[in-house]
Amino acid sequence: MLKRVVVFKFKKDVPESEIAGIEKGLAGLPGVIPDIAGDFQFGRDVLRSERSYDFGLVTEFENIEAIERYRSHPAHQEVLKKILEHCDSIITADFEI
Repeated sequence: MLKRVVVFKFKKDVPESEIAGIEKGLAGLPGVIPDIAGDFQFGRDVLRSERSYDFGLVTEFENIEAIERYRSHPAHQEVLKKILEHCDSIITADFEI
């Protein structure tokens, strides 16, 4: 089993409506991408410290192949397009659990 952690740093002045749209898009992914094997949690940073990123996503997958299928799934690609449009930085880490 693998856990994927992703954090986003939004561009300055991204409208609230765009962040809400990203959240709505992410919320729909577990229902259409069967490779999501367990946790699928996301949310906005609450500490807002100097080193904090703005948003985090934690997901679980059975194996690397499942992550690759998830990454290339059209529903994920649609949400990712919006994320990339509004982010300055995205960091991921994938590790075995």
